Amino acid sequence: MAAALRFDGRVVLVTGAGGGLGKAYALAFAERGASVVVNDLGGDFKGYGKSSSAADKVVNEIRAKGGKAVPNYDSVEDGEKLVKTALEAFGRIDIVINNAGILRDRSFVRISDEDWDIIHRIHLRGSFLVTRAAWNHMKNQKFGRIIMTCSAAGIYGNFGQANYSAAKLGLLGLSNTIAIEGRKYNIHCNTIAPTAGSRLTQTVMPQDMVDAFKPEYVAPLVLWLCHESCQENGSLFEVGAGWIGKLRWERSLGALVRGKNQPMTPEAVREKWEKVCDFDNASKPRSIQESISVLNDALSQIESQGNVSVNSTSSGSVVSSAVNTANVIGRELATKVYTYTHLEPILYALGVGMSTKDPDHLKFLFEGSEEFCCLPSFAVIPAQTSVFDGVASLPGLNFDFTKMLHGEQYLELYKPLPTSGQLTSVSTVADILDKGSGAVLLVDVNTYCGKDLLCYNQFTVFFVGAGGFGGKRTSEKAKVAVNPPRRPPDAVLSDVTTADQAALYRLSGDWNPLHVDPSFAALGGFKKPILHGLCSFGFAARHVLKHFANNDVTRFKAIKVRFAKPVFPGQTLETEMWKEGNRIHFQTKVKETGEIAIAGGYVDITSSLDKSSASEPVKTAGLQSDLVFEEIGRRIKEIGNELVKKVNAVFQWDITKDGKTAVQWTIDLKNGSGEVYQGPARSSADTIFTLSDQDFMDVVQQKTNPQKAFFSGKLKVKGNIMLSQKLETILKDYAKL
Repeated sequence: MAAALRFDGRVVLVTGAGGGLGKAYALAFAERGASVVVNDLGGDFKGYGKSSSAADKVVNEIRAKGGKAVPNYDSVEDGEKLVKTALEAFGRIDIVINNAGILRDRSFVRISDEDWDIIHRIHLRGSFLVTRAAWNHMKNQKFGRIIMTCSAAGIYGNFGQANYSAAKLGLLGLSNTIAIEGRKYNIHCNTIAPTAGSRLTQTVMPQDMVDAFKPEYVAPLVLWLCHESCQENGSLFEVGAGWIGKLRWERSLGALVRGKNQPMTPEAVREKWEKVCDFDNASKPRSIQESISVLNDALSQIESQGNVSVNSTSSGSVVSSAVNTANVIGRELATKVYTYTHLEPILYALGVGMSTKDPDHLKFLFEGSEEFCCLPSFAVIPAQTSVFDGVASLPGLNFDFTKMLHGEQYLELYKPLPTSGQLTSVSTVADILDKGSGAVLLVDVNTYCGKDLLCYNQFTVFFVGAGGFGGKRTSEKAKVAVNPPRRPPDAVLSDVTTADQAALYRLSGDWNPLHVDPSFAALGGFKKPILHGLCSFGFAARHVLKHFANNDVTRFKAIKVRFAKPVFPGQTLETEMWKEGNRIHFQTKVKETGEIAIAGGYVDITSSLDKSSASEPVKTAGLQSDLVFEEIGRRIKEIGNELVKKVNAVFQWDITKDGKTAVQWTIDLKNGSGEVYQGPARSSADTIFTLSDQDFMDVVQQKTNPQKAFFSGKLKVKGNIMLSQKLETILKDYAKL
């Protein structure tokens, strides 16, 4: 059973805690270890009078049960005094429950100025003042939880409560903004609209319902939202009678009521009214950015029709959008050199979720592994800087780069990537498309190792609101995503991303603060930082590599994806895969929501039967190490019997050149009188060493210590590593030329 939610060491301020909901909150927090400030002015439900007895009774009840509590009798309009009580009694403030409230119910025409003002002063201004007093303390300690109390009357309206309804919905707006501003400091703010029996609801509910809707049925939601493990922020909940529901806004798709050379008129609105109010396929905007984005799309759609009037009721200035595609297509963006060691491929593998918990992952995480190699999807890393740096410098493109989205990705590999080296990426604009609501830039990137072409990337970059310039909508140069077969998937693999997945992945070179800074993410319309699309891409690529290619990177030839929905760190990525010949179709979902994050994906692999024998040594002439092995062979012939007795082992050497095995040598000091010969061990080798020709020479000439070569990844050892100590003596005594 999950551990109980505790609040030991936390200090909670509950306003209006002398009875009803506030009392239930105070008792519940205290029961679970919190120190509680019980605030209550002691007046009646209309705000008249004052007494200390209400707060004192609750404090005494908490103390009688062994809890910690102090009373406060100030009005919420004296917010600083309430917080001061918490600081003086307990030294800190962690949680604020804005619960205090009164009623002055009147029909709209009978509401006096006083009735209007006092409701707003207590509910809205009082919550503001108390929260503001606590804010900097929460900010400095990097923790805070705040609850605002709304009402069904505020959400839906209610006869006779215009003043109350306005104040309560105002609290929702206050809460939503505080949630955005506080997120980066780990200050979360949520709003509840409770239905519970109290002195306030007695005026609008019959007594039997007041008795049935107990405050104790609301308190558990408040405690959960205020716990340090709860990450909910900026949300609204209705709660009562043991039921909880989350609310969100819904918006119809709406309708355009103006077009080419057509002014917007009341008659045009009337004609489109049914569509304006049609909630089929409605959207659910979550932020002001999402709210406004539809207007940008509408403008782009109108502009794509030609010159249009921007005046609301009459003809006016003409807006046109022009892109000189002739100056853009075929233009080289940038040439970037990427220098790396074994560290970068390992860091990338960790960034896309690989772990030493899986033995199959070791070849991607340990430079000392005999099979150490790069994940195929690592090939996007050297290419990406040549795209995003270069696009910003293109002349003739009047695009807003704050609205640039990475829409699709294609990668084709011609050779496995070296685990270290220097790669050169050359990026070129392949085409530019007009999608109406935006412009699409196709950028081709060829990546070379020396003169050898290693891989090809195509980045599809979408600029929101930049369409309507009259360009073509499709391109034969585009690598197109392909929908999966209409049948159940042949295989499904899933991985849980960690809360720090984006923070880890960005170390591979994508430093966009959207993926780590909550305030920056909020500007983009996200409730928290999102995972890099190319990180999800890496997860999906390795799912296919593992299931259909047994992690053999030489079989991985190409991959295409379309980025459909954002992923938040901590969510589970689930890849569904369909095999059709040598093509693996796939889509990747967020398991918790069911939303497709990567759509239309496929990976092309080669059959295991079609693989060339890349593992066979390449014939290479003129290796320096050949001379050393030949000399060792001559010298140990004289004392081979003695060495066999001392060593009793077979050593195999795999000497590499340009990352490939160039030659194999065996020193047999186990059989007969000992022997040195070219080729793999005839019987099983006790120890196999792998290193480059030059590194071998540095070791035997004592320029490099063997232990340092091993720990730096230059020397890889498989088998009985302890026998290498005996070999070191042989190299010192018999390898001197």
